[in-house]
Amino acid sequence: MIARVTRYCSLALCMAVALGTLPAQPPSPTDWANLARYRDANATLGAPKPGEQRVVFFGNSITESWAPHFSAMFPGKPYVGRGISGQTTPQLLVRFRQDVVALKPAAVVILAGTNDIAGNTGPSTLEMIADNIASMTEIARANGIRVVLCSVLPVYDYPWKRGLEPAPKIVALNGMLRTIAAGKGAVYLDYHAAMRDERNGLRADLGNDGVHPNLAGYRLMAPLAQSAIADALRRP
Repeated sequence: MIARVTRYCSLALCMAVALGTLPAQPPSPTDWANLARYRDANATLGAPKPGEQRVVFFGNSITESWAPHFSAMFPGKPYVGRGISGQTTPQLLVRFRQDVVALKPAAVVILAGTNDIAGNTGPSTLEMIADNIASMTEIARANGIRVVLCSVLPVYDYPWKRGLEPAPKIVALNGMLRTIAAGKGAVYLDYHAAMRDERNGLRADLGNDGVHPNLAGYRLMAPLAQSAIADALRRP
């Protein structure tokens, strides 16, 4: 009986991880922002080729899970994924120079904030989240990188942390991100409006756990991202 329960729990754990319904492992005490995650990949990538308009997609598990599909959804585009599952905006801010600025992209697509609302690395106010994203935007702009600021995707409830009522918080944060984009010359990309249901949660056909997009969700997001990137690249 114990062996059977153990096998069942192991299977359930694997399924939960595969579906993205568990929070990330606690950050390393010696590498809180997980700078090691892409260090070797960044070195191998090297500088953009002459005339190449590299774009870095920067964020959490939503970006990390999307990156393997870039070649199919953005054929021929020099797009680079730098997402890490479970990360919050203070962690992203720490690794922004290494995983974005040092790659010398023409533009960066920032999608972040939902894990802060979930409390993955402790309590955060909406103002704290917005300030971190504003700081990333300022660093990018100071280095000649155009910015696409994405709305946080709709969530009605977090499977790993029930009862936080994130939906109205996400709506409020997205309003702040729209204002930041307008004030700093960034493009605001509104995924939320295209992906929400009547409860301001993620539409059931676009995700399997209410938080992370499935392939249908990413296929909906891809042309929106491409349009926003094109807009950003036209800007000075």
